[in-house]
Amino acid sequence: MAMTMAEKILAKASAKKSIEAGEIVMANINVAMTHDLTGPLSVESFKKIGVKKVWDPEKIVVIFDHQVPADSIEAAQNHIIMREFVKKQGINNFYDVNEGVCHQVLPEKGHILPGEVVVGTDSHTCTHGALGAFATGIGSTDMAMVFATGKLWFKVPETIKFQIEGSLNDYVSAKDVILNIIGKIGADGATYKACEFSGETTKEMSISERMVLCNMAIEMGGKTGLVEPDDKTIKYLEGCSNKKYEIMKTDDDAKSLQTMQIDVSNLEPQIACPNHVDNVKSISEVEGINVDQVFLGSCTNGRLEDLRTAAQIIKGQHIAKNVRMLVIPASREIYTKAMDEGLLKIFVDSGALICNPCCGPCLGGHVGLLGAGEVSLSTSNRNFKGRQGSPDAEVYLSSAAVAAASAIKGSLMDPRDNK
Repeated sequence: MAMTMAEKILAKASAKKSIEAGEIVMANINVAMTHDLTGPLSVESFKKIGVKKVWDPEKIVVIFDHQVPADSIEAAQNHIIMREFVKKQGINNFYDVNEGVCHQVLPEKGHILPGEVVVGTDSHTCTHGALGAFATGIGSTDMAMVFATGKLWFKVPETIKFQIEGSLNDYVSAKDVILNIIGKIGADGATYKACEFSGETTKEMSISERMVLCNMAIEMGGKTGLVEPDDKTIKYLEGCSNKKYEIMKTDDDAKSLQTMQIDVSNLEPQIACPNHVDNVKSISEVEGINVDQVFLGSCTNGRLEDLRTAAQIIKGQHIAKNVRMLVIPASREIYTKAMDEGLLKIFVDSGALICNPCCGPCLGGHVGLLGAGEVSLSTSNRNFKGRQGSPDAEVYLSSAAVAAASAIKGSLMDPRDNK
């Protein structure tokens, strides 16, 4: 029976030869991730179940990334709860406040493999589909069930394949591609569907760029994002894992498969305007809007490639006087590499502020919050009202290149015009 990649992965996980979209399956979980913000509720719910020991401590990963170091007594207490839990349960895959954002640390440390089912108490867990896994966010109480049984039920999603073709212009990136797609189909255009990214443009993208596409699948309602594994995937995995895995690919004649053609040949840098991710415009339509803060980082665009792009634009120039720029590498590994390459010095010399690897202002729960009336340009994935601080502030979303150029200019700027 012809099946999509998502169907094949869930069929294997539920010990079935074949399944169809819409079917309910009980799947075995390969990796279960939780973090400092959502973990405590998962632990509380797990205790209420009455099970003494988690099903498999080696398949659970706990990462502190949202409020690190602790920025309040409540956050510190949450950290204590999770530290005690991992110690009591013998969970070795624990990354404390010094490692970085969960969606970057998981693949770096070899926890993500093609053909596996990954769940996390964070909506952007779909990022890991860039390596060919079925990865999705779940609630904290659902995670308690996973802790106890190692299983979780899923409604098998239909798949929409975005066939992306065309060569990207200078300073146009995966972030612009995914914002453009979200702008086309809307915030609910792929509700509960597996969003598979394909085509020559996707094949040319690095693993980091593919992570950007999959990361934002949730912003159009997707259940997960997926990219078919290829030689780039295999090479990436060789650097972080020696475990065996199975590569699964979508059958072109799968019953639930829909295809949408996307031509990016003439795509401009894209901006998601307040207060919705699907309120997307080309940079030429919004250029000149003043900004108070620029945030370069997050699980969407805090990777080494993003820092390199931004540093290339900023080098030898200075951040505008009216702007504060926060640069937050997504992980300690990225931070170290950026330091070794001299990228951090470029940012510091330009007047930017370097912060420790963490989620930063993305969730409105840590550093870099916005005050009333302020405007932020962020490389993160959400710009809902009040997302990064005051409900009377505004957040625009962009690529790293647009963020860098705009930080220098003091207003939204096309990086292709940076001289």
